[in-house]
Amino acid sequence: MPQSPGKPALIPWRTVRRRAALAVVTALLVGAAAPPSASPQGVGDRLFPDLGNPGYDVAAYDIKFDYHANSRPLDAVTTIAARATTGLDHFNLDFSGGTVRSVTVNGLPAQFASAKEDLVVTPSVALPAEGLFTVVVRHTSDPRDPKDGGWIRTKDGLVMANQADAGHRVFPCNDHPSDKARFTFHVTAPSGLTVVANGRPEGRAARGANTAWTYRTEHPMATELAQVAIGRSAVVHRTGPHGLPVRDVVPAADRQRVEKWASKTPEQIAWMEGKTGRYPFENYGVLIADASTGFELETQTLSLFERGLFVRDDLPAWYLESIMVHELAHQWFGDSVSPATWSDLWLNEAHATWYEALYAEHKGGRTLDARMRAAYEHSDAWRGDGGPPALPKPPDPGRRISIFRPVVYDGGALVLYALRQKIGAASFDRLEREWVNAHRDETATTADFTALASQVSGQDLKEFLQDWLYGPKTPPMPGHADWKAGAKPA
Repeated sequence: MPQSPGKPALIPWRTVRRRAALAVVTALLVGAAAPPSASPQGVGDRLFPDLGNPGYDVAAYDIKFDYHANSRPLDAVTTIAARATTGLDHFNLDFSGGTVRSVTVNGLPAQFASAKEDLVVTPSVALPAEGLFTVVVRHTSDPRDPKDGGWIRTKDGLVMANQADAGHRVFPCNDHPSDKARFTFHVTAPSGLTVVANGRPEGRAARGANTAWTYRTEHPMATELAQVAIGRSAVVHRTGPHGLPVRDVVPAADRQRVEKWASKTPEQIAWMEGKTGRYPFENYGVLIADASTGFELETQTLSLFERGLFVRDDLPAWYLESIMVHELAHQWFGDSVSPATWSDLWLNEAHATWYEALYAEHKGGRTLDARMRAAYEHSDAWRGDGGPPALPKPPDPGRRISIFRPVVYDGGALVLYALRQKIGAASFDRLEREWVNAHRDETATTADFTALASQVSGQDLKEFLQDWLYGPKTPPMPGHADWKAGAKPA
């Protein structure tokens, strides 16, 4: 669901409770409807029709996890502060990764039932439109079956990998990037382990043989970008540009071995700021996990990487660093400016690939032109396999992350290259900066990007970008009449 205009960035919990009490009195006068039959809902996302839920906007999540071991579910309490956008006699949360023990709405017990991957909640008192309300779900969070994403088991603990639709396998939520919210995490774990999460640390305290850790985000975040990591980790603190706190989280046994790579982060941030403007969040760092995931992930303020990347010696330095920059670039493109729908995914991956390629040119002499010419030769095959960049085919059955196809990576970066060829480098560079400034901490669409590109360049680019973003075949490349889109294997 799109963010409602004027949605509060953060609602203090005491304000929620006070207003919720007034809402209870009001609703008691109106009366609550009979419990509906439980059925899944969604916001109508073309690629994930059942994802997200209508009727409310989430302002904040407060999530408590009690970790025991990878062989046991975590005990958890998820508290959600939200605002109803319409009158609600029931509402849905996305959740399928544990057992629900109880639900309260505005402090009163609520009925609940599961419907596929939804938790259908029927409050004892109906919620009025525009009213604030608080939901408390006591549940477990099960890391033992990670095949669909969510919790990823490492050799010494857990990390999260929620993209694209796996946040609700960890905690109850409105699991769609269009509904961003602030997060607070409280995690209790055995004292021999280290816990890190998105945002700033808010303190830790010993509790017998355990330690309780608290982290809080200063900016809204999509559920797919949440990160909690538990393990035998070392946290290395350093300083980035203009005093930015940088904290890298690495396996304790590999601290010295991976330092030559982790120490590159401040200069990479400075390089990105030279391209797109100031880093958009309160801190940053790399999270190196001893797990085999098959991917890296731009979890907000703390990008997730496989340990194996950093302990092998057969990768050129420029290549590994460009991968690091890819995830760093996502902090601007995908995290700060999030896609309004999953069909807008190319806005994330095209830009991250673009800056990855520019950094490879900067560090390794691998020219952007050569990479884009190769992408152009593959482009028709990519479109045939995965659809056009802004109209990707739905995920393959049983493979939800298959939407992350080459057409949204290098195929999307090729669209940006064509746009730069069309409007010129100066206008393109200004567009990049204005894009992240105009939509900081918000969601945005492909139509928004087209409109801003037209405004910045002084050209009507709707038809040009329509062909590049939605056409089944790759249009001619401006300035490169000799480039041919062949039927190369993807």
